[in-house]
Amino acid sequence: MMTNMENLVLVSGATGNLGQRICRELIKNDIKVRAIVRHESKADKINTLEKLGVEVVKVDTSNEQDLIAACTGVSCVVSAVAGLHDVIVEAQSKLLKAAIAAGVPRFIPSDFSTDITQMPEGENRNFDLRKEFHKLLDQSPIQATSIFNGCFTDILRYNTPLFNVPKKTVAYYDDKADWEIDFTTMDDTAAYTALAAVDETTPRYLNIASFRVSPSDLVSLSEQYKGAKFELVHMGSMEEFSAYNKMQRAAQPEGENDLYPKWQQSQYLYSMFLVHHNNLDNDRYGGLSWSPVEANI
Repeated sequence: MMTNMENLVLVSGATGNLGQRICRELIKNDIKVRAIVRHESKADKINTLEKLGVEVVKVDTSNEQDLIAACTGVSCVVSAVAGLHDVIVEAQSKLLKAAIAAGVPRFIPSDFSTDITQMPEGENRNFDLRKEFHKLLDQSPIQATSIFNGCFTDILRYNTPLFNVPKKTVAYYDDKADWEIDFTTMDDTAAYTALAAVDETTPRYLNIASFRVSPSDLVSLSEQYKGAKFELVHMGSMEEFSAYNKMQRAAQPEGENDLYPKWQQSQYLYSMFLVHHNNLDNDRYGGLSWSPVEANI
């Protein structure tokens, strides 16, 4: 790994949950951080970043010259934005063009998710947006690295069908009771991303997971940590699940304007059982401590 501690990393989406954590980890590693924020960003979030030691630059994200100026002198752009087409495709594309114009050598897009390269089109709306941006990114003269962290561990506390504490059930599809799902905490994702941001030799894709756990594992863990052995429930086939999601999406077109409509949440669950990491890149950087599953259920 080649690093330069004089690097300057620009973070977009720094006022968000993950973006702020990435800034914190960069500062912790004595890496200079510049964050671009919109003029209408909340003062308390800007103050939090400035207290961390982040250089905060207010920009008009539709203004090319503003973005180029913000990217000047930057060694890597890290995007941690969240949104729909106007953000993931349009705004990230403008940031990418500005980074290239400013001579930034490296770009980490907002791909913090399951490995979208394995996902067929039409199975996950939000992943399709990332794939659309990838087409532009991969044609650009910049070194890009996507960090795939599987699912954020928070989902294990949302009482989804996968791990439903009130109902004391664990769901699975097809014959995937032992299918391992990749989970990573936001803190672990941020710590890894901070190191990747100053690693000049990163490959196109990096796969990480704080831990990997199957529905069968969750049943055992429920008995140990939730005081009762949850019921393992077969929810049908993946083919039926896919068809159901498409039907729900077609029936609720208003959800196209929402980041997490119910059918999108269901698409995420489908994705968790469709693809997972074949190999992990956790060991690429030393000194990281990965959160265990026991701390996240």
